[in-house]
Amino acid sequence: MGNITLGRYMPLDSPIHKMDPRAKIGAMLLMLAAIFFPAGWLGYLIIFVTVSAVILIGKLSFSYILKSMKPMMFMMIFLLIINCLAVRTGDVAFTLFGFSVYMDAITQTLYIVVRLLLMIMITTCLTATTKPLDMTLGIEDLLKPFQRFGVPSHEIAMLISIALRFIPDLIDETSRIMKAQESRGVDMKEGKLKERIMAILSLIVPLFVSAFQRAEDLANAMEARGYAPGEPRTRYKVLKMQRNDWILLFGSAAVLGLMIWLSYFA
Repeated sequence: MGNITLGRYMPLDSPIHKMDPRAKIGAMLLMLAAIFFPAGWLGYLIIFVTVSAVILIGKLSFSYILKSMKPMMFMMIFLLIINCLAVRTGDVAFTLFGFSVYMDAITQTLYIVVRLLLMIMITTCLTATTKPLDMTLGIEDLLKPFQRFGVPSHEIAMLISIALRFIPDLIDETSRIMKAQESRGVDMKEGKLKERIMAILSLIVPLFVSAFQRAEDLANAMEARGYAPGEPRTRYKVLKMQRNDWILLFGSAAVLGLMIWLSYFA
């Protein structure tokens, strides 16, 4: 559980941490869009180098980024098995126990895995270098143009920031409950199927109770501070784009443009 780093803010002193959250969110969206263009391995290499440069500038360690990828290993193995069973085109890569695995299945799986890893790297960079409050302000400002169509920008931003904020807390709570149940003799890893199901239930029930209690405490705290959804609000912190923010945005747009060019003209 401690390997999941999504939503954890790293309080470091770096140029990326000081950037406008709107610029970082916009850059993330541009880079995510760039990932889905079929630019080949050269395109993925360019995106990886760009994201790695941001990680180094943000003073984040690659070991921290790798921790966020570990929970996805099961999905990657599952995708590999499904593609090996479903894709039956291309040359035969190897044969295992009489079953042939084709090159197209391996190539398609690698493309999906690389895309997932790049997406995790980008989103982890955003959450690790942006405070939850700044994230809320940035999302709210980006959604403001949609208010004329009745979109509650502040409420949506508040929900997203609360969800990101409580992901690490719920992970820590799950870890504490697991240790408490194991100290009482509950085996989470071994035993028959029925015993494992009962062990999971002994974890889920207290986790839900704790989550609802946290939600109630948060609602009471917000009401005590006079929070009223939909009412006009003032800000203590006003966001203002600086030169580095525009450089980040234009750099991300340039990467997206390069991926489009590689996809259709290279």
